Amino acid sequence: MAKAKPTIKSLETVEPIGKRILLRKDEDKKMTRVGIHLPDKIEIPTLTGRVVAVSAQVDHDENYPIKQYDRVLFNPKNGIPVDFEGDNRLFVIPIEDVVAVFRKE
Repeated sequence: MAKAKPTIKSLETVEPIGKRILLRKDEDKKMTRVGIHLPDKIEIPTLTGRVVAVSAQVDHDENYPIKQYDRVLFNPKNGIPVDFEGDNRLFVIPIEDVVAVFRKE
């Protein structure tokens, strides 16, 4: 009797190509800064997220000081959602749509 080969599951990843980054959008805010809870229909849309991956083209370009794990402010207009996780908070964003990087000094 022949032994069955063990199945090896490969890990699927998403790598942005061109002048793009992959980011995980922060959750929409359900409470104002002063502590008022908002109804589900009135959530404040979030335009910030954490960089998950940076394309090789962006990584080697000194004009774009963005690295993995940076927190960024972005324009979501041209963002492409990645249906990769259940919560679907991953987006591929053109680097031109990143308007600011949050830094601590």
